Amino acid sequence: MKTRILNQLQEIENTHQLRILFACESGSRGWQFPSPDSDFDVRFIYVRSADFYLSVAEKQDHLGFPINDELDIYGWDLKKVLQLTGKSNTTPFEWLQSPIVYREVEGFRSNLWALSQHFFSQRINAHHYLGIGKAALSTMANNNEISIKKLFYVLRPLLAAKWCLEKKGIAPMTIDPLLELMPQNLQDIVKDLVIFKTTAVEALAVKIDEDLKNWIERELELCSKAVKTIEKAKFDFALLDTFFLKMIKAYDN
Repeated sequence: MKTRILNQLQEIENTHQLRILFACESGSRGWQFPSPDSDFDVRFIYVRSADFYLSVAEKQDHLGFPINDELDIYGWDLKKVLQLTGKSNTTPFEWLQSPIVYREVEGFRSNLWALSQHFFSQRINAHHYLGIGKAALSTMANNNEISIKKLFYVLRPLLAAKWCLEKKGIAPMTIDPLLELMPQNLQDIVKDLVIFKTTAVEALAVKIDEDLKNWIERELELCSKAVKTIEKAKFDFALLDTFFLKMIKAYDN
């Protein structure tokens, strides 16, 4: 699959006349709890020539392609990525931490990651993750059953929100470091679920352990209250402009 992904990325570069600066795995494979039927969620960041950006017309800032044989490829223009970074959007933060990297221009990820630290908002990040967790938990049936996929869409976002609030920094993308925020007995339960998920289709319904369920509901409530007390952050967007211009000059063809 990796060879196919690399070939697809090269074809995208050639067809659309752009430079891919970074490409990684997102989704459950990147989060390190895939199922046998999980898609390969490839995400990439690209830049175009300087002339492309010198226009009064609105230009497309993303590239999407039909999902084909479990391969889901999607990319964002560097300008869009930087705009979202300036809004403390969690997606660029996660991509840059992916443990599975398909392509990278040397130094790009580390430089953008360093820049991202100036645009972290506890309030925005925690609120985002809590929204995902609550939405996923709402799919739980009355008998405490929920699909294995949705359960992890509760657990990882909740832990990420808790990390943002307690550690006051960007949450890790992968689940292992996040588990440290749980009591040991619940960590063991979730680790067993991660192993089980490697053999179970994503739609399979599981019954949530009662202790785990109680912890989830309690932490969602506590985090929801905590996020309301945090003031909005203010950022210096000049840093993003400087980085953007540097990248355009470096890769302008």
